[in-house]
Amino acid sequence: MKTAVIGGSGYAGGELLRLLALHPNFEVMIVSAHSNAGELIQSVHPQLQSYKGQRFISNDQIEFSGIDLVFLALPHGESAALIAKIPARVKIIDLGADYRLEDRTAWEKYYGGNHAGSWVYGLPELSKNQRAEIAKASRVANPGCYATSIALGIAPAFWLIDVSDIVVVAASGTTGAGRNTKINLIASEVVNSLTSYKFGGVHQHTPEIEQAISSLGEKQAKISFTPILAPMPRGILSTITAKLTQSLSVQEIHATYTDYFSEDTFVDVLPLGQLPKTNAVTGSNKALIQVAVDEHTNRLIVSIAIDNLGKGAAGQAVQNANIISGFVETAGLIHDGIGA
Repeated sequence: MKTAVIGGSGYAGGELLRLLALHPNFEVMIVSAHSNAGELIQSVHPQLQSYKGQRFISNDQIEFSGIDLVFLALPHGESAALIAKIPARVKIIDLGADYRLEDRTAWEKYYGGNHAGSWVYGLPELSKNQRAEIAKASRVANPGCYATSIALGIAPAFWLIDVSDIVVVAASGTTGAGRNTKINLIASEVVNSLTSYKFGGVHQHTPEIEQAISSLGEKQAKISFTPILAPMPRGILSTITAKLTQSLSVQEIHATYTDYFSEDTFVDVLPLGQLPKTNAVTGSNKALIQVAVDEHTNRLIVSIAIDNLGKGAAGQAVQNANIISGFVETAGLIHDGIGA
């Protein structure tokens, strides 16, 4: 399939290009980057030797007549402005936030500006029905990185917990903030330091996470979410806790999680006693999960690790593109992380 990547100069765009370079079915024909138009792709992404000699073009130069599939890797608010220019026959995966939220009020509160609407939510492992919904779609909203880790971490326990009181503390690498020049993201500020940010219920992924979890049943989810900036380039480690509504052993909960994800290639529930590590998923489309029960408070504790640029962005986008195109879901995707 002839493919275009719009917004290829960012971290997610670069990871997407890396994965697509080896994909058996998607052929990258166009790579755009508005502010980097005219520059060599390798000058921005030196690791992408597969694109030697190729240059970014501007969004205005894109010709969609020969394109079958488009990946949008743009900041929020920018995808919607381009949609009218893309023919209805073209399949689209949007890595941005523009079409994730169903609630207009939530969009206006957390993002601001006009609400563009909502597309099918591209988290295949969220429920037994989600993959089928994605397969029927031609336009898919790729989930946010934090939302991916937290929704997957809580989904199997939806009927076992009080979903109105979920507490999450999640640490993310600096690439999650995008490729922007900000003082708080330079190495001298980040190395040897941890800091919370956007805490107190204001992080923009909050309504997305609540929407995804609430879609699993008749109960309305609410989360208290504290994100942390970690001194590493990529990776997310989320720790999720929730009050159990019944008395269950860790073995019973572990079996529930294992069964829930038994048919999902990219989600692994680790053996009891083994904990997820971010470097175990770096460069992969995997999510690693472990569960525990705090018997003192009767709370479920879930630890989940993903690569924010993999399962949290580009890897998941390719997975969704495979599904809507009728290809093998795992095509072009990496199962093993890089490790230490």
